[in-house]
Amino acid sequence: MKFIVIIPARFSSTRFPGKPLVNINNKPMIIHVMERAIESGANQVIVATDHINIFNIVQEAGGNACLTSSQHQSGTERIWEVIKKYKFNNEEIIVNLQGDEPFIPPTLISQIVTHLMNHSHIKMITLALSSRMNENDAFHPNIVKVVIDKNNYALYFSRSLIPWGNQISLNNHENTYEILQHIGIYAYRVNFIKRYIHWKMSPLEQIEKLEQLRVLWYGEKIYVKTTPILFKTGINDPKDL
Repeated sequence: MKFIVIIPARFSSTRFPGKPLVNINNKPMIIHVMERAIESGANQVIVATDHINIFNIVQEAGGNACLTSSQHQSGTERIWEVIKKYKFNNEEIIVNLQGDEPFIPPTLISQIVTHLMNHSHIKMITLALSSRMNENDAFHPNIVKVVIDKNNYALYFSRSLIPWGNQISLNNHENTYEILQHIGIYAYRVNFIKRYIHWKMSPLEQIEKLEQLRVLWYGEKIYVKTTPILFKTGINDPKDL
């Protein structure tokens, strides 16, 4: 199974500037993410960054980094710059692993690649975690929610609680909501990414600040693989540390 993991790592995060370099157990977060990608069995792991400090940290750790423009509007746009520089062919499978997912189990990375390879009709695949959340987390805008159809394709992603009727399923004893939480990882082939970067940013993407909504806006499908494996998801702000 051959695939390439590219990790977009932007320095100037609105909610958490310099986030990729924050230390977790005396190691920069971006290095944790890179190590999870390597452990997944990827043939190549590249950190795509717009900042020389991130570039240097990755290189010093023995990793592969690529300096990219600071003008990109999404991680996929940053990945496209790497694809062009490395001249990857149209059928290469690319995993877009967000640079703030230091705790993602490596097996989940390889699982979504396997699913993509075994189902030729799937053009783009992502991951979601089915879990129960307290009210604060359920309504927190940093926790992205997704609703899917009967075939596990995404209907919508939002920072709001969706579906809104989920309120009525509130368990008065446990005070929790059943949520399908989106995880920051995508897998697709180069030829799909080539189409994505020619689409203009969609209005919904601008409102929600979620790059995957561009795909739905232009009528394409995203397959959502759900996992029962519980793990600490992305670092969104300093409080998550």
